Amino acid sequence: MSSASRASSADTSSPEQPTEPVSRPGRLTAAAVVAGVEGLALVAGGLALLVTSLGDRPDDPASALMGAVTLVALGLIPLVAARGLWLRRSWSRGPAVITQILALPVAWQLLQANSVMIPAGIALAVLAVTGLVLLVSPSTTAALGIRRPGQDAS
Repeated sequence: MSSASRASSADTSSPEQPTEPVSRPGRLTAAAVVAGVEGLALVAGGLALLVTSLGDRPDDPASALMGAVTLVALGLIPLVAARGLWLRRSWSRGPAVITQILALPVAWQLLQANSVMIPAGIALAVLAVTGLVLLVSPSTTAALGIRRPGQDAS
């Protein structure tokens, strides 16, 4: 096969050839990052609680262990949602939005404390509000293929 015929066959596009991937909107990427950070923080908190409870001999080791396991399990939800957002899966927006909504009262409680937890409350509130704004933005909704109510399927 000559180089000219190879070039002409490479130029023709056939249905079998992959098309250029559609770029991920920046807001969707940022929403995935926010959910991922929250998930990692919950998993890290759960692991830290586990290590602390094993070393400090708590009064109720079963409760300490259950708290650690609960935090790790709760951390998996935003991590799975972050992966889904990154891969542009429409189902992932629901768990991500719920995570942001549930983070708001936790942030409020942290802000009510008279301790070093106030900066954590501020950070969590900023992440939760930022995540919500990113998740409901029109570019994120469109990138995930989610239609508004009343919008036809065409």
